[in-house]
This record gives sequence, C-alpha cells and structure tokens, in this order.
Amino acid sequence: MAPRVLGDRTCARDLVLSGHAETLSDAALISLLLGDGEGALGARVVARHPIPDGLWRVSAEDLVCMERVGPAAAARLLGSLELSRRAALRTVSGRPTVSRAEDVVRLCAPQLRGCDREHFWALALNTKNQLIRVIEVSVGSLNASIVHPRELFKEAVKVSAASVVVVHNHPSGDPTPSGADVQLTRRLVKAGDVLGIEVLDHVVIGDGGDHASLRELGLM
Repeated sequence: MAPRVLGDRTCARDLVLSGHAETLSDAALISLLLGDGEGALGARVVARHPIPDGLWRVSAEDLVCMERVGPAAAARLLGSLELSRRAALRTVSGRPTVSRAEDVVRLCAPQLRGCDREHFWALALNTKNQLIRVIEVSVGSLNASIVHPRELFKEAVKVSAASVVVVHNHPSGDPTPSGADVQLTRRLVKAGDVLGIEVLDHVVIGDGGDHASLRELGLM
C-alpha cells in the first residue's frame, strides 16, 4: 500500500498501515489515535502531558477537557496506553531471576507507571531467586498504602516462596523511602524471620525508572 500524500505531508494512517509507523513523531501518533488528521491535537497533548511520565499519568478528565477531544477519542488513547503497559510486562518470559533492584524495576515499572495510587506488591521467589508469582498486597491512597504482613505472607506461604522482594510505587515520582516505608520493612523482615521466608529487599519505584532499594541504602 503506497502512502497518500496530503499537501507536503504523508497521511499518518497510511504510514502506519504500510509498516512505517516508526517514521511518525509522538505527536502524530497521538493525533492518529485521537482521530485528528491535521496533527495539531497530538502536539497539544504532548505539550501539556510530556512523554513519558506525563502521558502515562493522563486521565480521561485531562483529555476530554481539551477542545476537540471527546470520550471516544480519550478512550482510544487510554486503551492504547494500557495495552503498552501490558505488552511491556509480558515481554518477560519464563521465570525471571530477581537478584538486583534493577530486576524489580524491569518487572514492575511498566505496570506501575502512571498510577495515581500506591500499589504494594510482593515478588514471591523460589530458592534460586526465580519469580514464582507477583502478589498484590494492597492498593492505597495518593501517598500511602495499608499493608498487613499477614496478607503478604499468607499468599507467599501458599506458593511455597523461599523469599520475597517487596515493591511499591510513589505516585509523586520521588522514590525516596519515607519513615513509614522503613518501619514497615522492618516489621516485614521480623515476620518473615518467624515464618522462614526472607525479605530480600524493598524497592520503591518513582518516575522514569528512578528507584530506591532499602537494602542498598542500609535501611533494613
């Protein structure tokens, strides 16, 4: 399929259909999703919600308040963002090994990117530090999550985990551990000691791959 040329521009839709999507700018791709043939709307979205982290956090309300963006267009863009999150997570095949904080970020950051609430997860590992299961322990508020050690370890025991790495996001984008993060980690370490399930690390994820490891910081 030969791309059509509109004036001095090639039709974005035809470039995608002909297998040349990589030639389009971010703004042009967003305009295509929003149904804007001129391309200006995508540029406005990118200016207001810069890629990557601004766009990951965009909401339906943010979009529909913009001129010429209706609910259907907003749904298309938000749906494509969700698919990209899922695709990034599913690129990991088999049983990945978790031996560094960077491994945790690679596994979890795609799903946590853009979340406006704290999500607290535990990575249940076998004796070789291979991932058995990702356990969602809690979903909290804008700046806190309520975590009960019994909920975390109940699920870890079910899958016969030898150890766990706990991870949560900071919606503010700053991964610096709070005092509450440190206290919770120490509670989890004590509970794990009783059950024979070692807590290897607590990783806090912020924006753009920024993260903090409480183990590396000497806080656990």
